[in-house]
Amino acid sequence: MKEVQDYVFITMGLILYAFGFTVFLMPYEIVTGGVAGISAIVFYATAFPLEYTYFGINVVLGIVALRILGWKFLSKTIYAFTMLSFLLGLFQQLMPVDESGHFIKILGEGQNFMSLILGCTMTGSSLGIVFLNNGSTGGTDIIAASVNKYHDVSLGTVLTMLDLVIIGSCLLIPQFGDMLQRAHMVVFGLCTMVIENFMLDFLMNRQRQSVQFMIFSSKWQEIANAIGMKLNHGVTILDGHGWYTGQERKVLCILAKKSESTVIFRLIKSIDPQAFVSQSAVIGVFGEGFDQIKVKTKNEK
Repeated sequence: MKEVQDYVFITMGLILYAFGFTVFLMPYEIVTGGVAGISAIVFYATAFPLEYTYFGINVVLGIVALRILGWKFLSKTIYAFTMLSFLLGLFQQLMPVDESGHFIKILGEGQNFMSLILGCTMTGSSLGIVFLNNGSTGGTDIIAASVNKYHDVSLGTVLTMLDLVIIGSCLLIPQFGDMLQRAHMVVFGLCTMVIENFMLDFLMNRQRQSVQFMIFSSKWQEIANAIGMKLNHGVTILDGHGWYTGQERKVLCILAKKSESTVIFRLIKSIDPQAFVSQSAVIGVFGEGFDQIKVKTKNEK
């Protein structure tokens, strides 16, 4: 069921990406990063179908990355970039065109930047949805996932470096007009890069946020048993000493995902409504059940 859920959410993310890219970015000839950006550059310059370029590049990158990421990751990646290629072609067929055959600008003339914001908010969010469900849209995402697997570098950082090269290539293509027009395309492309990567990192970091609970209660044993047995969660018991009362007492320390907070609070309240609970955000939690420690020791190559 978890695999089915992953594919359902990946598909939803792909639909959002294809919609935002086709409806808001392509009519205004806005360049983005990634393989989608390369495909768009080829399309704007030669009118060669964007979905074919996107699919072909992804097939090559998928073969190269097979050993690093494995079949489990790439099976979803192959599904994702195949489905996205189909969806990009489908949405282009559904888009209305003007008398000259160009896509209708939904927001009207002169709304390039507003269309950029809407489109990149959708595409960036869709990338986050896909990654959070153990998938990838392919292309430079494959490269980013490969780097992120072994190094503590955010996906957004890797994609940023690749996108700079792709977007900057617009300056070298004379079909886009004079140097000023090409510079405008690069500036807009840089804006797409910032918004997309911000949305991607925002969703990824929000999902990975962890919290620390410090629980002070006379029913500490019952609370610890409930959290350990019902939630299958680790609990650390600390020895405390009250300054005012002078009494010894036990303090429960729990590290958990932020999404688990409501369940933990509900469980504590059901056992001891008078419990004193401190919840604080932590920058990162690494180890079993949380993120993997990706830094290397001196003995590792």
